[in-house]
Amino acid sequence: MKSFYGKVAAITGAGSGIGQATAIALAKSGCHLSLSDVNEKGLAQTLDKLRPYPVKITTHHVDVGDRAAVYQYADDSVKEHGKVNLIINNAGVGLGETVEAMSYENFEWLMNINFWGVVYGTKAFLPHLKQSGDGHVVNISSIFGIIGVPTQSAYNAAKFAVRGFTESLREELDIENGCVSATCVHPGGVKTNIARNSRMGEMGNMSMGGQDEIAEMFDRIAMSTPEQAAKAILQGVKKNQRRVLIGADAVLLDTAQRLMPTGYQRALETLFRMNKGRSAKATAI
Repeated sequence: MKSFYGKVAAITGAGSGIGQATAIALAKSGCHLSLSDVNEKGLAQTLDKLRPYPVKITTHHVDVGDRAAVYQYADDSVKEHGKVNLIINNAGVGLGETVEAMSYENFEWLMNINFWGVVYGTKAFLPHLKQSGDGHVVNISSIFGIIGVPTQSAYNAAKFAVRGFTESLREELDIENGCVSATCVHPGGVKTNIARNSRMGEMGNMSMGGQDEIAEMFDRIAMSTPEQAAKAILQGVKKNQRRVLIGADAVLLDTAQRLMPTGYQRALETLFRMNKGRSAKATAI
């Protein structure tokens, strides 16, 4: 896909962050949009930002963890636009809990959105992408789909799964030598609302502070903006890249995992121990 002009893109999680920024970038390129989110207020804000661009835009209230709703979204997108060339499975949530403290309810909630939502989106739209004659699947994983992190076991599990699923999909599509391809995206820290909207369960003996504190820390260390992420994703599609790393932090951590596949784990353990010590000292004061 060398150009987005006149194409139709479907984007999940389009109400904020990377989804919203990618929608705007595509609209600037003359791409028509079928946007979805469970957050109708955010979706309305995205639509308002898109008003200056002369492209057809439809919006859909979709919970990507609901398989029937995602298939209906795919069918409605084709009915309203005549075709779909690009699906960006971007919707996602966060969860901060240790394995021991994490409830099955929270684990299943995250997996339904972050993993099954990607599977449903891929399978629901794939026949339509093939029918379009020029299609592409973009699945958003994370740098946490490459490295494991304490208190992020559920998120890691989902994002590692998205990575494996998408890499396998890409191989299958290449073997078919057809008109559809796939890209897996691994953002590092991107300044979005995911940290503030995450569920924060009990951390057991690994407390990292409250949700606001963690969100503020994430904002400080995030190295990329949603706009930069959108640019990297769309360049990756045009170049037909198998993997897109977003941000210098993602490149650094990917390199660390390659060079020290177990050593990076010890480094993270040390950082968490240090942070735990600082938190305990602050509480005592």
